[in-house]
Amino acid sequence: MTHYILIPVFNEERNLDLLAQRLKNSLPGTVNYFVFVDDNSTDRSVEKLKELFNESKFVVLEKKINKGPGDSFNMGFEWILENSHHPEDVIITMEADNTSDISILPDMVAISNLGYDLVLSSVYAQGGGFVKTTFFRMFASFFANLFFRSFFGIKVHTLSSFYRVYHLSLIKKLKANYNRIIDDNGFISMLEILLKSIKAGARIIEVPMILRSDLRKDKTKMKIGKTIFSYLHFFFFYKKTF
Repeated sequence: MTHYILIPVFNEERNLDLLAQRLKNSLPGTVNYFVFVDDNSTDRSVEKLKELFNESKFVVLEKKINKGPGDSFNMGFEWILENSHHPEDVIITMEADNTSDISILPDMVAISNLGYDLVLSSVYAQGGGFVKTTFFRMFASFFANLFFRSFFGIKVHTLSSFYRVYHLSLIKKLKANYNRIIDDNGFISMLEILLKSIKAGARIIEVPMILRSDLRKDKTKMKIGKTIFSYLHFFFFYKKTF
């Protein structure tokens, strides 16, 4: 069984040394394959990844046009589906900026092995929280999650986190059901794939996580105004799909 660790990258050169250090110690004794999807970075992210992970199993998929994290996840999922050779493989997704709490990763994988199709990290589950995140971002995140949870009747607390563990069989099912696993190219893509997973009957569970904004060495790539517009667009144009 292989753990595919899928990470979208866009101008993350300053964060990659710490990311490599944390990842290499995260799942000892397991077969890990790192899948990085570079979204046309203008810094040395690609070169840095190749330097830092040259002794690991890894691939860097390079995009010639910046399209956003949803498109990067879609490309990564497609590559894994083509290259995975074991039905019990799992796919771990996370940010490249070190905000994900990697200390909980072994527990997330262990829970996935209990029969769950999707394990979500959640800052809103009991025991979760934020470190050095602005009040406005926490406020916007909380109410966006509350609104979409209420509208779609979703039982989980966090809808937009990148940090998740997917069973390979779930991604195969989404590919069969929708052909393109993720349609949205932006940050709304995480809500989209969650709703598709729920519709596909996935067994889903949350684990609490502390979001570590203090470990990020630059600003978030998420643009608040653009993201709010994307949520509104999703609500009005895709709500009937789910």
